[in-house]
Amino acid sequence: MIDKLRKEIKKAADPKKAEVSQRFFKTGRGEYAEGDVFLGITVPESRKIAIKFKDISFTEIVKLLRSKIHEERLIALLVLVNNFNMGDEKMQEKIYKFYLKNIKYINNWDFVDLSADKIVGGYLIRKQKDILFRLAKSKNIWKRRISIIATYYFIKNNKFEETLKISEILLFDNHDLIQKAVGWMLREVGNRDLKMEIGFLNKHYKKMPRTMLRYAIEKFPKKHRMLYLKRN
Repeated sequence: MIDKLRKEIKKAADPKKAEVSQRFFKTGRGEYAEGDVFLGITVPESRKIAIKFKDISFTEIVKLLRSKIHEERLIALLVLVNNFNMGDEKMQEKIYKFYLKNIKYINNWDFVDLSADKIVGGYLIRKQKDILFRLAKSKNIWKRRISIIATYYFIKNNKFEETLKISEILLFDNHDLIQKAVGWMLREVGNRDLKMEIGFLNKHYKKMPRTMLRYAIEKFPKKHRMLYLKRN
């Protein structure tokens, strides 16, 4: 089945979009996506392919995850997300464990953002969450991003404790992809409980990286944004 899937991927390729993606995702030497190869397939197109090939085996998914082609890895993750959402508790546990076992291949921000909350957050919502705190302290940027983005699932269920605790762990992270992710999740907390976000900001905003703060207060009235930024 993987051969048919790859033919479908090649058929959907767009060289012009691929060229744009190569630059946008910073694939140059020393950049975070060094060596990644893009075919120029949009996320909606990737979702359609993932649904069409939802029955591929875990063995085939591993082969896709190990590919240098960005869209092959993305589609593999979208298959996992779809099957997690449709699966029973036993299947969800299997997919969650498989995800963590192959976490080194989840190595770009779009991979994390399209899968971590659905699979990791979805599985851990009513379970012990120690793994998130271990990931948050990892030297690997993508594991750190997974730790905070996974909490988006909790946020959407009005549970904010883990988001705020992990945000404190990542407060001084020097990578902008982590700063943006933390700011984004804090903003999502504020969308549901503004007092909770403001309480966190009032405690930490003077120490927060400016990028993180800007993302967190993006939807605040201009007057309030300026007050935080002037004192940051």
